[in-house]
Amino acid sequence: MIRIIALSVIATLVLSACGNSEPPAVKGPELVVYSSRIEQLIKPIFDDFTEETGISIRYVTDEAGPLLARLKAEGDNSPADMLITVDAGNLWHAAEMGILERVNSTVLNENIPPALRDEQGRWYGVSIRARTIVYATDRVKPEELAGYEDLAGPEWSGRLCLRTSKKVYNQSLVASMIVALGEEKAEQIVAGWVDNLAVSPFASDNKVIEAIDAGQCDVGLVNTYYLARMLVDQADLPVGLFWANQRGEGAASRGVHVNVSGAGITKASKNKENALRLLEWLSGPSAQYDFAHLNKEYPVNDKTAPSTLIEQWGSFRADTMPLTEAGRLQGAAIRLMDRVGYR
Repeated sequence: MIRIIALSVIATLVLSACGNSEPPAVKGPELVVYSSRIEQLIKPIFDDFTEETGISIRYVTDEAGPLLARLKAEGDNSPADMLITVDAGNLWHAAEMGILERVNSTVLNENIPPALRDEQGRWYGVSIRARTIVYATDRVKPEELAGYEDLAGPEWSGRLCLRTSKKVYNQSLVASMIVALGEEKAEQIVAGWVDNLAVSPFASDNKVIEAIDAGQCDVGLVNTYYLARMLVDQADLPVGLFWANQRGEGAASRGVHVNVSGAGITKASKNKENALRLLEWLSGPSAQYDFAHLNKEYPVNDKTAPSTLIEQWGSFRADTMPLTEAGRLQGAAIRLMDRVGYR
């Protein structure tokens, strides 16, 4: 009998450990964040915020598409207080779906330039990613390069590598070209890219860089942080970075296409005051430094310096096109790429 009672007690304890008991009560305020940034890139930032404010953060990570679908399906019952995702195209879609709250914050407006935030205050950039030209340093001289348009020239026939058109980063780049050049000219350029491809488009920017290193192609287009991350492990990688569209006249000198990872407060949030506190904190110098350094990106707050690794590439002039245009014209960009056979 004693043995039976003992086993019963042990079984009860095991079941409790497996989660059959009620979860512990949350101590203090809490925010829920849906993020398409992976855990290792956001958890240290959230931990710092919690340590500084006492506000804990629970987060769900997934691709942007599933997160947007989840927020739409949950509606007013969503537990999410904030959405963090990459590319203005995704942020624009979230805003147009009606799931983001309009915010009017002096702090955010002072810390984040107008081109890097929604005109209606529904989302704000928290880090900058530049999409520009990379090249084989042993086969290409920097003076041979100029802008995105020039990669459509005959001198790059069979020498260009691209990531698939299905990635939002390329859709936003082509949208920016529609703004700068007009749709007809932009279509001619993208058709020239397709004609110059050395191999079929890759699934990732990493693959573009690896193909240049392997000699499959000589030039490509990538977000700079992909190269920065690879250089951490392979400092002698023979792939250089060139800032596009820095010289010439008119659209030729419009500057490098930049995009953002950004955040917005959800309409469903029951903790809007603390969510705004987190969003404003993310735009401040300390969080900007950590966020940009962890992600190998550029800070949106110009009071914060970039990391030493990416400072080696020097300064660049960025395209000042409002990023809301990248979202608005994304459909046109997708149709344009489809027409010229860019897959």
